[in-house]
Amino acid sequence: MAAEGVSTTDIPGVDPTKPSIARTYDYLLGGKDNYEVDRALADHFIKDLPGSQAIAHDNRGVLVRAVREIVVNTPVRQFIDMGSGLPTSDNVHQVAQRHAPESRVVYVDNDPVVLAHGRALLAENENTTVFQADLRKPEAIYESPDTHALIDFEQPVAIILSAILHHLNDDEDPAALVRYWYDRIPSGSYVFISHFRSENDPRSAHMQEVLQSSLGRGRWRTDEQITALFGDLTLLPPGLVPAAEWRPTEPRHELTVWERLIAAGLAVKP
Repeated sequence: MAAEGVSTTDIPGVDPTKPSIARTYDYLLGGKDNYEVDRALADHFIKDLPGSQAIAHDNRGVLVRAVREIVVNTPVRQFIDMGSGLPTSDNVHQVAQRHAPESRVVYVDNDPVVLAHGRALLAENENTTVFQADLRKPEAIYESPDTHALIDFEQPVAIILSAILHHLNDDEDPAALVRYWYDRIPSGSYVFISHFRSENDPRSAHMQEVLQSSLGRGRWRTDEQITALFGDLTLLPPGLVPAAEWRPTEPRHELTVWERLIAAGLAVKP
């Protein structure tokens, strides 16, 4: 949901001629903070690949369930959501603070639109902040005063990597990024990852081609490749599975071919 009083066209540093991951995702979820170039990219999936929009909705659903699982069934009350995207319904802080109002959430994204809308939305929430940074430079996120204002790295923390690592190409080494955080969070911390899932099928290959040609990034990875991203973390049941099958709250149904193309897992640091 857009923050009242913030106009996308008034935000410096925004190039309306180039699609944005955050704004495209916003449009897929029914948001309004996007440009024609973002809608054109999203519409390719919606119109030319009918059913693929389920990937965005399944990802949002599993994120909500994972955050709820952490805050209800563990003592963790602090979260870092990297590549958080534009504010929509049931953001991490809304889910966590609904169950534990003292929960603290740091949002990080490299899109200036996210920064502007997030700051407006969170202005009166002292346990939540958002700042602009590049996921690929984790030391800047870790060392940021904004992070340390809310996060105590002596206590367990949940690292949220929701639908973001698949936007790192192989040469950007997403596994090294996870290792960076593994080395800096204490035992009992959690890492949530959702990721485009390839079954070496033509649909995921075509979608990867679309993202690479428009954004210059986007990788559908196999279950084995995604599981490897967790490194030395301990994957919790049910392991890495299609997002719709990760601890569902509704009766399970047979997945569509599109719902099989995004996977999720939650892991804990021993």
